[in-house]
Amino acid sequence: MIRLEPRAVPSRRLALAVPVAAALAALALAAVPLALAGASLPRAYAAMAEGALGSRFALSEVLTRATPLILTGLAAAVAFRARLYNIGAEGQLYVGALASVAAGAGAIDLPAPLLIPLVLGAGALAGAAMMLGPALARVALGADEVVTTLLLNFVVLLLVQMMIEGPMKDPMSLGWPQSEPLVEAATLPRLIEKTRLHAGLLVALAAALLLHGVLARTVWGFAIRAVGDAPPAARFAGLPVGPTLLGVGALSGALAGLAGAGEVAGVKGFLAADLSPGYGYAGIVVAMLAGLSPLGTVAAAVFVAAVFVGADSMSRAVNVSSYIANLIVAMSLISVLVAGGLTRYRLRLARGPLAQA
Repeated sequence: MIRLEPRAVPSRRLALAVPVAAALAALALAAVPLALAGASLPRAYAAMAEGALGSRFALSEVLTRATPLILTGLAAAVAFRARLYNIGAEGQLYVGALASVAAGAGAIDLPAPLLIPLVLGAGALAGAAMMLGPALARVALGADEVVTTLLLNFVVLLLVQMMIEGPMKDPMSLGWPQSEPLVEAATLPRLIEKTRLHAGLLVALAAALLLHGVLARTVWGFAIRAVGDAPPAARFAGLPVGPTLLGVGALSGALAGLAGAGEVAGVKGFLAADLSPGYGYAGIVVAMLAGLSPLGTVAAAVFVAAVFVGADSMSRAVNVSSYIANLIVAMSLISVLVAGGLTRYRLRLARGPLAQA
């Protein structure tokens, strides 16, 4: 008889190996649908690697796609650390984008050094406000934030659609629903010429470093970890559980809103309904792959972005659907959840009377 036995002290080395093993397992499992689609596996994987890593342009595209994933991954990671399950990063991303357009489409006349921080700050504040409602409902009423944040995603998408088809519609868009473009002074500078890679990557990396420092080195970071690990014990010890959850909610929403502002100011230049291909939801996968580590989130976001960019090239090379990337990301999440259980438990073969029972 095989039984699960809790590990006295989870192995740190094993915990670090889990995300890597999960990523490799997902890539290996992807061979099954690729083979069923009739693709040549060596050619498919070679095309994926070439598409993601084979040139300076490919690497720039990976980092461009990784930028919003880092921020939405951080949004999920900090919230999940406190057991505040924010599933609304997609809506917070869009409301952040909406606020950045309102601030940067010409309503305010400022030079770039002042206007860019204002545009990014507006996005972060809008995202924070978006998440404060569900966090307050959780603290005051015990409402399930999974439900409230998830449903608010659809409310925000409808709001965005209404705004870009109505008051914020660009009159020069020839009927296509999109907002007015940001003025040049509000756009993020390019890090590499003739690519889409923009300074939002530096903002995302700085956010990861700052969040790591907050969680590891500050009293508030200790309170976040304590509330997440054992809320009753934290409350008994006199830690402000409610205010901590509200602060975490605001921070989580701000990071997701910042992702939306970065996409508008760095990539699109305007707001449209297809701004995000699901960055808010993919951020949850990124956070789980990273083990809720802010620094690990950067590596996980680059991996997920490389899968998406590489899958686009693979689909063209071997004539399979690019949706295989979604399958690989989903299998990565399943793999990390299974492997994560093995870091906390070990399999034991029960013998003697226990086995007979």
